[in-house]
Amino acid sequence: MTILDTRRLEDFDAAYSNGGAVEGSQAFPERWTERAEAFRETIMADGRGSLDQPYGEAERQVYDLFLPVHPPKGLVVFIHGGYWMRLSKSFFSHLAQGPLGRGYAVAMPSYTLAPEARIEEIVKEIGIFLDCVAEKVDGPITIAGHSAGGHLAARIASSTAPISDAVRERVEAYLSISGVHDLRPLLRTDMNATLHLDEDEARTESPALLEPANETPVTLVVGADELPEFLRQTALLASAWYGMGIPIATSEVRGRHHYDVLDALVDPKSEMTAVLTPGYDEGD
Repeated sequence: MTILDTRRLEDFDAAYSNGGAVEGSQAFPERWTERAEAFRETIMADGRGSLDQPYGEAERQVYDLFLPVHPPKGLVVFIHGGYWMRLSKSFFSHLAQGPLGRGYAVAMPSYTLAPEARIEEIVKEIGIFLDCVAEKVDGPITIAGHSAGGHLAARIASSTAPISDAVRERVEAYLSISGVHDLRPLLRTDMNATLHLDEDEARTESPALLEPANETPVTLVVGADELPEFLRQTALLASAWYGMGIPIATSEVRGRHHYDVLDALVDPKSEMTAVLTPGYDEGD
């Protein structure tokens, strides 16, 4: 008889506490802010940035758009994380440098945070933003997000995403970085006092429980040093959607955790940046 390896997740809060798992995690928001502000100062001086452009009437329904030196080859969208409760686009402006260096425009939205908005409402806001920003830049679109933003990027890749067919047809790649793809475990965390998830919403807004909209490639990246739940969440979506016949690529980045796995987007030569700029030609 084979002895089964029985395990049980009991501390759901610890399982999703990235701050508690990364030494010095409190320093990252300030570090991101400094880098983002320096980048915005430079690109605005060049006349290649538009900040706080509205896509709706609510205070946080705004986005920043950064343009490359030459006419853009397409549009990269980056959706910030923060467990749908914290942060904004302004923490991550510097991540536009990689795609800009490969000739792509970059748009970064903010969105209404919980508890003012439920996750299903945030998903709708991202859909409205995408339909809006797609009118500003021609060419292919790629969509990325980190953590809660990774969830939103994957959710937009699903068949029930609230975006127009015209925009969906332009999307050539999705990238979820350290994404939360099954929301049901969050029902058992303290953060749900703010998120107000219920069982129905957790199911209808979980990409891993939905079907992909089409065969557009999906890439899933997670730091190898991240919490086990984020490794599992990445593997879960990869397994579920691979079984539906779409192109799935996964990567566990060695030596990276939840807060620094993003750094690769600053580099035009990184593999992560290449995923988001499929139309780039090294000879350009």
